Amino acid sequence: MTGSLFSYFYNLTSQSSPAAQLSNPKMMVDRYSIASFLVFSFLIGALDASAGDADPFYRACVAECEKTGCVGGRCFPHCKFPSDGVANDGPWYMQEPLYLKWKQWDCESDCRYNCMVEREKEMEAVGNGPVKYHGKWPFKRVFGIQEPASVAFSALNLAMHFHGWLSFFILLNYNLPLRQGKKAYYEFASLWHIYGLLAMNSWLWSAVFHSRDVDLTEKLDYSSAVALLGYSLILAILRCFNVRVEAARVMVAAPFLAFVTTHILYLNFYTFDYGWNMKVCVVMGVAQLLIWAIWAGVTRHPYRWKCWVVIIGGGLAMLLEIYDFPPYQGFFDAHAIWHATTIPLTYLWWSFVRDDAKFRTSILLRKAD
Repeated sequence: MTGSLFSYFYNLTSQSSPAAQLSNPKMMVDRYSIASFLVFSFLIGALDASAGDADPFYRACVAECEKTGCVGGRCFPHCKFPSDGVANDGPWYMQEPLYLKWKQWDCESDCRYNCMVEREKEMEAVGNGPVKYHGKWPFKRVFGIQEPASVAFSALNLAMHFHGWLSFFILLNYNLPLRQGKKAYYEFASLWHIYGLLAMNSWLWSAVFHSRDVDLTEKLDYSSAVALLGYSLILAILRCFNVRVEAARVMVAAPFLAFVTTHILYLNFYTFDYGWNMKVCVVMGVAQLLIWAIWAGVTRHPYRWKCWVVIIGGGLAMLLEIYDFPPYQGFFDAHAIWHATTIPLTYLWWSFVRDDAKFRTSILLRKAD
């Protein structure tokens, strides 16, 4: 598109002779203004884009693909359909299949992906490394999944949280003594149940988001992660300060719940500010790590070593989010490896929760005797 604009300007200026242009200062000013605007627009577009999608060869490939529906020898029949799923031509039975509409794999998405693959092959052939396209590293799709490694590790985290929560539920209700009314002695049981449900919800939407990055899946993933982080901070305060009175719990949790809810509404219905969201998440994450670390340092809990391992391991794993590097073999980038490191930490964390339940129950039973 930029090339066609420059061609248009060239044709416009070449329609009159240099003498005619000199004799008409207004025409010269107008044309220099147009040229300045085009150059400025080109520079702004290049600065705003990632290195990959600013590449003129990549852009030319995408533009050609959207016209012809082909990249190299590969063609996409659904390139006859715009992103709204309505056929440009042909009868109703030629319209885009429902599963393609659901996944929103439109012509533009397929053209971008396949042009990216072809361009990366060309760059690799001359010894250049991968670059980002539209803010993302060039991942290889597997069965239409955008980031297969992150999806697999998110699913494993989901499974690990489900296993941890289920084993915690079985421990409380079938392996430990119960109060009258079949209630657990462990005072923080209900808080950990809510934590388990929020964690499973967060990793579910993480898997969905990494399988297909669209506006809806992005908002669900980010909102679920913020909700989990906010609740985890509340849980850390209540457990580490041993807040057992219901009224006190409500007083502690209320301002945090209000802030987290407002933040989620702000992201979804006002503006999706990535920078502000990152600051909020980092503050909540670091705050709860510090609270658990201080508690583990002053308590005489027999299983505090598990808490220390999770704290140190989680802190080191967060460095992967800072040290960003391209995906190895098109699959394993820093974010995917970070998801992988949380799998054993999740198992150990739920093991600590179960041990904490057994430890607190034994203390309460001794007091009851």
